[in-house]
Amino acid sequence: MSTVINLKEDYINRIVPALVEEFSYTSVMEVPRLTKISINQGLGIAIADKKILDVAVEELSAITGQKAVITYSKKDISNFKLRKKMPIGVRVTLRNDKMYEFLERLVRVALPRTRDFRGINAKLDGRGNYTLGIQEQIIFPEINIDKISKVLGMNITFVTSAETDEEGYALLREFGLPFKTDKNTK
Repeated sequence: MSTVINLKEDYINRIVPALVEEFSYTSVMEVPRLTKISINQGLGIAIADKKILDVAVEELSAITGQKAVITYSKKDISNFKLRKKMPIGVRVTLRNDKMYEFLERLVRVALPRTRDFRGINAKLDGRGNYTLGIQEQIIFPEINIDKISKVLGMNITFVTSAETDEEGYALLREFGLPFKTDKNTK
């Protein structure tokens, strides 16, 4: 739990002054902040095997420390053998302490465990938010590799209060996300 406090204090004591200096904000209230982290797994293969959803809920709950919920399809798509209200995914939205704790574990533990890791792409969505695609859930230490039945990927979206991509990029860079364009990433 101390890492959460450290990351929050780091935001207040180091990141806010750095961003005020970089963007010449007149007030600290203008500095963008991380609003939430949303983790989503699309499981189209769950149409054939319903047990995959239970495993995905269990794994995502272990990774995030918060109960994952099942998402359902909104319409029929015959080409994918999909009916309305069929379970097709799992998601979690993290805020406050759990968000900072997950971010800390992602940056310090999980991302460095990725095979051939050279940094993450620096493409934001135009509104200061960033989505990171992860190919395998096994990079998280909470997942027991011996119990894996299927390797699943996930999307992790960092939602910020930034108004531009430059502000959002600077905020996430200061939080420690290892973007490819940074000089310190090898």
